[in-house]
Amino acid sequence: MSLDGRNVLVLTTNYGTEQDELTRPVSVLRENGARVSVAAQKDGPVRTLVSDRDPGAEVRPDTTLAREAAEGYDAVVVPGGTLNADRLRTDAEARRLVSAFAEAGKPVAAICHGPWLLVDCGLAKGRELTSYPSLRPDLENAGGTWVDREVVVDTSGPHPLITSRRPGDLDAFSAAIVRALEGGVRE
Repeated sequence: MSLDGRNVLVLTTNYGTEQDELTRPVSVLRENGARVSVAAQKDGPVRTLVSDRDPGAEVRPDTTLAREAAEGYDAVVVPGGTLNADRLRTDAEARRLVSAFAEAGKPVAAICHGPWLLVDCGLAKGRELTSYPSLRPDLENAGGTWVDREVVVDTSGPHPLITSRRPGDLDAFSAAIVRALEGGVRE
């Protein structure tokens, strides 16, 4: 099944996003026919990092967080990168967008440190999820059940929740997003 006609929004800051956690899901989704829009905090390039320290690729965003809404999109993806995730979790526009996707019952996907945003949106409570291991206490304190698996797809709540731990899990993470958009969100 092709993802033609499916639209995905990817949220990022303009500095500190883990390069592969931004570029690989975008690439996989586009290769499968989805239209993907990268929304940054502001106009201007996204300067990614590799392993939170080395300069990565520069990515040109399509739009800004403030200009977007959940309407017209089928899913949202939150990449990690410690700096990126720490800034996104305190960004009112990022919280507004992720909350709107969840309220509309649309898939919310987050990898590595990205689940910090789920905590600040109140989306971890009662859900099974994973993340970079250092976030485990935050997710558990927010009422989530943390598990150590490469990808966790939780369909127990009002919206599918897809989470992964680290860049090494990107194949499973991207495949789970594709399945969710095809309508097969269950593992």
